[in-house]
Amino acid sequence: MRIIGFAGWSGAGKTTLLDELIPALVRRGIKVSTIKHAHHEFDVDKPGKDSHRHRMAGATEVLVSSMNRWALIHELRGAPEADLPELLAHLAPVDLVLVEGFKRNRHPKIEIWRAEVGKPFLHPDDPFIVGIASDAPIADAPLPVVDLNDAEALADFVMIHAAPAGDVDWLTEADQASG
Repeated sequence: MRIIGFAGWSGAGKTTLLDELIPALVRRGIKVSTIKHAHHEFDVDKPGKDSHRHRMAGATEVLVSSMNRWALIHELRGAPEADLPELLAHLAPVDLVLVEGFKRNRHPKIEIWRAEVGKPFLHPDDPFIVGIASDAPIADAPLPVVDLNDAEALADFVMIHAAPAGDVDWLTEADQASG
């Protein structure tokens, strides 16, 4: 399994880019999964549903299954948030995992950058950013720049720069500072 991340400020278009990139990779016969970090409290369950009732009753995990899909809901109940390696271990084997978020992890990432967002570049402070996807040329860019709107070129870049998950040093910057 190979992995590559996507980092960028809110509004830069990370999710929109993945919406275009995933089909380009799938057309090539690449089996893709994604992991997205949510910064806000989120819930995939709805009050009144049986699964929600089970969770509210105290179940740590609820697995909901149908003929089309299944979903595992795991309540942390005060335990620390899962880290990226732990989440990867829950995925079925695939060719490529695209990660949105987890920007402090030490895995290869592509920076999504739009001038109109008005935010500084992330790559000067993150040595794990291997390229920039932008909707405009970037003068004197220290890294390769790929057109944000060219899904096929982005797919080529991803396949070159994605790293085998087993080769990634999963320590975060915070782990490095404390250890």
